[in-house]
Amino acid sequence: MSGTSVAPAPPPQTRLGKVALGLENGLINAVFALMMLLPVVEILSRKVFGRGITGSAAVVQNLTLWAGFLGALLCTRESKHLSLSTAELLPAGRPREFARVFTHSVAAAITGLLAYSSFVLVVAESEGHQMIVGSLPFWVSIAVMPFALGLMAVRLIWMASPHWFGRAIPLLVGASAFALSLVGEAAPSFGWPLALILGLAVLAGAPLYVAFSGLAMLLFWMEDVPIASVPTETLRLVIQPTLPAIPLLTAAGYILGEGGAAVRLVRVYRAFFGWMPGGLAIMVCSVCAIFTAFTGGSGVTILALGGLVLPILLEENYPEGFSLGLVTASGSLGLLFPPSLPVILYAIVAQIPDINHLYLAGLVPGALMILMVCAYGVYVGIRCKAPRTAFVPKEAAQALWTAKWEVGLPIVVGGAILGGFATIVESAAVALFYAVIVEVVVFKDIPLKKLPETVVRGATLVGSVLIVLGVALGLTSYLVDADIPAAVIAWVQAHIETQFGFLLALNVMLLVLGSVLEIYSAIVVLAPLVAPLGESYGVDKIHLAIVFLANLELGFLFPPVGLNLFLSSTRFQKPLPQLYKNAFPFLVIMALAVLLTTYAPSLTVGMLARFGIQ
Repeated sequence: MSGTSVAPAPPPQTRLGKVALGLENGLINAVFALMMLLPVVEILSRKVFGRGITGSAAVVQNLTLWAGFLGALLCTRESKHLSLSTAELLPAGRPREFARVFTHSVAAAITGLLAYSSFVLVVAESEGHQMIVGSLPFWVSIAVMPFALGLMAVRLIWMASPHWFGRAIPLLVGASAFALSLVGEAAPSFGWPLALILGLAVLAGAPLYVAFSGLAMLLFWMEDVPIASVPTETLRLVIQPTLPAIPLLTAAGYILGEGGAAVRLVRVYRAFFGWMPGGLAIMVCSVCAIFTAFTGGSGVTILALGGLVLPILLEENYPEGFSLGLVTASGSLGLLFPPSLPVILYAIVAQIPDINHLYLAGLVPGALMILMVCAYGVYVGIRCKAPRTAFVPKEAAQALWTAKWEVGLPIVVGGAILGGFATIVESAAVALFYAVIVEVVVFKDIPLKKLPETVVRGATLVGSVLIVLGVALGLTSYLVDADIPAAVIAWVQAHIETQFGFLLALNVMLLVLGSVLEIYSAIVVLAPLVAPLGESYGVDKIHLAIVFLANLELGFLFPPVGLNLFLSSTRFQKPLPQLYKNAFPFLVIMALAVLLTTYAPSLTVGMLARFGIQ
């Protein structure tokens, strides 16, 4: 689930604190502005002058490192790091206070070690001659790592408790961890107790990046390998050519979500589908799918659209339970459609070179899931005798004209990606630029002075994702060196003989883990293991990717800790057991769609065959 579960101490309202907040917000906005403008100018330069801007792609990739770590700093400030949903089960009051001090102590210690090892890395790089472009040295880019991580560690100590005694504990723990890291090869007896402490901290609400980086550093330390190996592997983020699309599309999604796009799209779909039985339910599914495609299942869909569409459903006589379940389920529809962020992230982690293949393969399964949910909505609409509105061509035309900018955005971005007119990063930059123009200039839904705040909220999600991805690369490096993936493959092959058995086990595993892990962390953790396993069973890598993502989409609704269940419970102030009951029919319907996708490869790779790709 996104966000730590243990409430932080309030940040200090001092003049210094306000200045620091303003500097952080200003710096992250500058980074996003450069990431947006450079690709847009690059496209224009190619069209006008026949050539691009030298080194612009490299600069944007390095800015992604800044977006990730500055975003992670914002996450610490707002307590929005990705963490396990199990932390929500802690009782309020003193248990949560103890948990906060404990988790912040472990997190501060691990983050402090990351800051130190990153500083060592920067010093080593400064002695080399690697350049980003021209005379701009590479070490300037990676200097953001120790800078952001050091401030994160300080902030974690401060936020551990409103009392100085509570803040002294993480400071002491951090100093002890640093002293311990200076010891040579550790005795094996150290490993299990430290790993147990780390595991308990994560279960109690410590961020997931703490789990991955802490475990990686512990394993390297146990074998007398410098813990700087973890931030060194993080630099692999910079060489991922499609990674900048994630922060760009996230910011675009937040701008659309906080503007008036939702209201205009609801009017369009209501005008076109309101005459049908269950037309309003179809409208909710369609609008939510569009928003989820742009926001990546981050919860923005439920938070931005839930308060708008739920009252409309109730006014039209749809049962409350069905309406709550529909809004909750619709918050994850659309994850397979372009320009979905989880698809991009899976392609990066599983090393699938052409993201367009994944988008094509996901069209039919994604549409199937939406159609099955819509069909249930039609059934309920008929049964409850929900009123229908007559189709009025004039209203439909006016609604479509008013929302022409929002309706056009997926067409522009998806067409540019699938048609090969622009790279995924350039298309993402165009999407962000487009969203800013529409919401700030055309409709003025977001005043210009409020735009930086919206970008900051998007950057917070970016930071929570990219820091997990970055430190997980260090853990992955250790696992590869230790031949762990090969051992896992051998074990699975020894116990599961058929491809059908493998896919069935995968369905169950992803359903359970998808409800506990936030989708981005699940991809980072599981994809490197699942991809080679699927290959060993002869499963097409594109088909496996869609099955993987579709199962995680289902995990949003799986009790007891599915992300959408918690978000709806918070948004609509309903008890979780009620949401379990309301969402169950949709869980079953979407599970049927996932099973059809899993065991009918023609639904995925069949699309590629139609285009002559496979």
